[in-house]
Amino acid sequence: MTLYRQMLIFTSILFCVLFACAWIIKLQSTRTFLQDQLESHAQDTATSLGLSILPYVTENDMATVETMMHAVFDRGYYQTILLTDLEGKTLIERKQEVVSYQVPDWFIRAIPLATPQMQTLITSGWQQMGHLYVKSHPGYAYKTLWQTTVDMTKVFAIIAGLVLICGALGLRLLLQPLRQVELQAEDLCRRQYRFQTKLPRTRELRRVVVAMNSMTRKIKQIFDDQAQIADQLRKNAYGDPLTGLGNRRYLDGQVAAGTNKAGAAVQGAFLLAQVYNLPELNQTKGYQQSDLVLQRIAECLRTATRRIPNVALARISGGSFAIFMPEATDEEARRVSREIIRGFAGLLSEEIGYPENLGHVGGVSYAQTTSLSQLLSAADRILSSAKSQGPNSWAIAPLSEEPVGAPRGEQEWLEILDYVLTRKDITVFRQAVVMSSDLRQYMHMELLARITLRTGQMLNAGIFIPLAERLQRVSAIDRIVLEKALQLQSKDIQGGEVAVNISTSSLKDTSFTRWILTSLKKRPSGSAKIIFEFTECNATQELTILHSFTKEVKACGHFIGLDHFGQSFANFDYLKTLQPKYVKIDRAFTDELHTDAGTGHLFIASLVNAAHSLDILVIAEGVEEGKQYQGLKDLNVDGIQGYFIDKPSALTY
Repeated sequence: MTLYRQMLIFTSILFCVLFACAWIIKLQSTRTFLQDQLESHAQDTATSLGLSILPYVTENDMATVETMMHAVFDRGYYQTILLTDLEGKTLIERKQEVVSYQVPDWFIRAIPLATPQMQTLITSGWQQMGHLYVKSHPGYAYKTLWQTTVDMTKVFAIIAGLVLICGALGLRLLLQPLRQVELQAEDLCRRQYRFQTKLPRTRELRRVVVAMNSMTRKIKQIFDDQAQIADQLRKNAYGDPLTGLGNRRYLDGQVAAGTNKAGAAVQGAFLLAQVYNLPELNQTKGYQQSDLVLQRIAECLRTATRRIPNVALARISGGSFAIFMPEATDEEARRVSREIIRGFAGLLSEEIGYPENLGHVGGVSYAQTTSLSQLLSAADRILSSAKSQGPNSWAIAPLSEEPVGAPRGEQEWLEILDYVLTRKDITVFRQAVVMSSDLRQYMHMELLARITLRTGQMLNAGIFIPLAERLQRVSAIDRIVLEKALQLQSKDIQGGEVAVNISTSSLKDTSFTRWILTSLKKRPSGSAKIIFEFTECNATQELTILHSFTKEVKACGHFIGLDHFGQSFANFDYLKTLQPKYVKIDRAFTDELHTDAGTGHLFIASLVNAAHSLDILVIAEGVEEGKQYQGLKDLNVDGIQGYFIDKPSALTY
């Protein structure tokens, strides 16, 4: 029970006790007063009537005496008037039963009124003639007492109502700081940091609020410190301090993770952007001007690739930059190259001392498993070809001239996607995610979408989803996969939860989000819980839309998760806003555990600490060896996903 209710009940009890005491005292005093009045009334009547009938009693005129007694009895309010002789023999008597109209019988029985019988001695000189007895009727007194009790109860009831209302409002106002402290504590449990800026005037409450603000500030500082350490480790290990892009080590991990997908088709593009004759620029313009050129070129690369999912940008040497796009088509690679060169032209138009030939772009598109060394070698040859074309030029070529099965043009992709959507011909695979502490305990099952070309080649989502986003077909694909997921019962899957990868682009389709929320609200109690999984890169770009969607999903009893955690160079503060159930560390970092035993371990440990400080689970993806698993377990990773645990298999119902 809340303190507010306890204080309100306590105040009500005190008021009821006060009312009961006042009510009893008032009732008793009124009763005593009425009894005194009845006694005085009877005594006065006996005295005056005795004097009035004395001459007629002396003359023994009983008829007149009786007439006078009847007259007094009829116009008064008496229970008994009795005249006796000296021996007690009744001479004349009038009486009536005690009847009180408009007064409940239980009230008369509960509060009896003592009505004494008063008497007077009738004497003539020294001669005693008899006794006259008078007893007042208590009916009027009962009526007065009852009316007084009713009026008093009404007044107290009105006062009680006003006291309770005013007391409730007053207590609510006085205890408002405590309510804010309660909300502050609940937000703290959800790792949301709220501070009370308005301090209460009550000294005790002010101390509580100040202490709560101080504790919240310290806990927030702990998370900020851990996030800052993780961010600094990432920058030191994988970042280029001058441009803010990745370094060669970062590029190695991203290429290895993006091109080495056993049993799955791969597709992508790799570009090299190189500043023309950087040593000469250093000598003529100075290192400060050269650094500014490199920073502006890095910004051009970010702008040109802002719509490319899972892109990895890195500065691999003095004036050489690499752009790895693991899910891009040949057409997208050409578009990005044109955007980069257009960005170079924009820098030249600023007329701030840039050379006329700022740089070149060369790259390759691939549709087969490859390696970073192959990509660098091929891209470098194409870059040399671009240099021969003149200042600020670009060139793109396939990695191999051998024909590949994957389509290349947007029109061909559009036809394929429309064909798939018409037939709903999407194959769903499943892969288990288990607890690192017990590989037999399942956390959830992730669904993986595949489509099959007419040639029989099966493509994973990493290839066709980016194209579906650009061709505005992604929400339809996500809906088909979700429809399959919604058919699952908790008994059909290990862990009772199923993770589904959907695109943030689909959330911009209001009919799609409306359908999701309606479907979730209609799900029966025995159905599997749905975890909507988004890539970290997309989540940070569409944080506002995703935050709104997250609140709706959690209200329905389901969750969200983040994939490829650590891939982007975003600040970890967004985790406090989204509060996902888990994050999955990008396999580019888990792959480093094969060879790296230093910075890579520290970086993963910092990611784990930052997530755990917000009560967010951490899952490592792409785990393929026991050595990786043991290293991740030692780093307190909560879950494991990869071929070491379970290979994707077709989903059956």
